[in-house]
Amino acid sequence: MEFILQPWPWYIAGPLITLVMFFLFFFGKKFGVSSNLETICAIGGAGNLVDFFKFDWKKNAWNLTFIAGTILGGYLSYAYLTPDETVAISTKTIQDLSELGFQNAGARYLPNEIFSIETMFSLKGFLILIGAGFLVGFGSRYAGGCTSGHAIVGLSNLELPSLISVIGFFIGGLIMTWLLLPLIF
Repeated sequence: MEFILQPWPWYIAGPLITLVMFFLFFFGKKFGVSSNLETICAIGGAGNLVDFFKFDWKKNAWNLTFIAGTILGGYLSYAYLTPDETVAISTKTIQDLSELGFQNAGARYLPNEIFSIETMFSLKGFLILIGAGFLVGFGSRYAGGCTSGHAIVGLSNLELPSLISVIGFFIGGLIMTWLLLPLIF
């Protein structure tokens, strides 16, 4: 039971991801979380306003099952397979986060300063959610896919645009961590 309650090592998780990718390619399916947003918008009737969303969304319905399974799996893992919420981060990181206003940094996977209901319904939290959602949605469309699509699928296909995108994601993450996050918190 100890193995189940710990993060799976790379030599288990990596081949499982490879197996999933093989089956997706074998059955001619495209992988990526951002493509679900396209499908949801098409279901909601966005095709009446924007031609980009005019497509047969039923061809992508399987991908909605994938995202539902991701959400359900994430919840089940967090609720039932997480023995401890303590995050093993360095004391320097804990100190840096404390200076930004994070209380009990490293004590939980999801810090209350970002993920609590109170934060979400505050003006600052709401603006951060709207802004982040817009940037993620716009960025994934502009880049031709999301981080998972480019990093897992694109790089395994040795696609240069995916390599450029992944480098851009890392640069964006560094800018967010070192420049913008201290300004926001």
